[in-house]
Amino acid sequence: MSNKPEQTVGVIGGLGPKATLDFYAKLINMTAAETDQEHLHVIINSNAKIPNRQNALSGKGPSCAPELIQSALALESAGADFLVMVCNTAHVYETHIRESINIPFISIIRESVNHCLKTVPGLKRVGLLGATGCIDSNLYQDHFDHAGVDCLTLDRADQNDCMDLVYQIKANNIDFSVSLQMEKYAQSLVDRGAEVILAACTEIPLVLQDDFLTIPLVNSTDVLAESAIQYARPTSPEHASRFVYTTHKEGIFNKNQFAHL
Repeated sequence: MSNKPEQTVGVIGGLGPKATLDFYAKLINMTAAETDQEHLHVIINSNAKIPNRQNALSGKGPSCAPELIQSALALESAGADFLVMVCNTAHVYETHIRESINIPFISIIRESVNHCLKTVPGLKRVGLLGATGCIDSNLYQDHFDHAGVDCLTLDRADQNDCMDLVYQIKANNIDFSVSLQMEKYAQSLVDRGAEVILAACTEIPLVLQDDFLTIPLVNSTDVLAESAIQYARPTSPEHASRFVYTTHKEGIFNKNQFAHL
């Protein structure tokens, strides 16, 4: 790890571009800064040419791993001290990315799960709104299961319609009608007993706001931005310890030690 007092953030983006822009805007707005120089050093690799994640995971398109690894390596070479990725579904390829780099990778999945658990102490049921690839890959369900939390998801028909909404958002349709439909799906999970709604897709926060619901809404984009700031500025022992490197006997960095992040 770099000995710099402030770490450089590397962002694997373009998945899609509007979600990356939203993340960066939130990163800026959440940063305590009064001058340009007080903001973080952020390097963004916005590669919109990465294959469609949904098609890749359903066997209808090529794997995203090669392009994601290329983005990760480019960011490391450019000077990033750690990486984040502004896409939940693409975390299916998290292991491929970790194994290709020698810097930490901060998981939006792990950070969002932890945030939900802190937001609702004793959480028993979380409602998941996300892209089909993310839901079907059990990215969040596996983590919540370890914490003893049940995950509520949409039925297949509603999930397909929700995925269509995500594609509309990617196509720059963020009309109020899209927001209302997304709110409807979130409310359906509330009606089934969800104690918190997790927007497990970085497009969803573009149309779904926390004041739409009667229970807490956790936006994974917000969580990732907040976490990136904490990692970049480890102002407390708790945050700083998450950057401690564990090495092999030969003194070489062991990337697997960051699997819990």
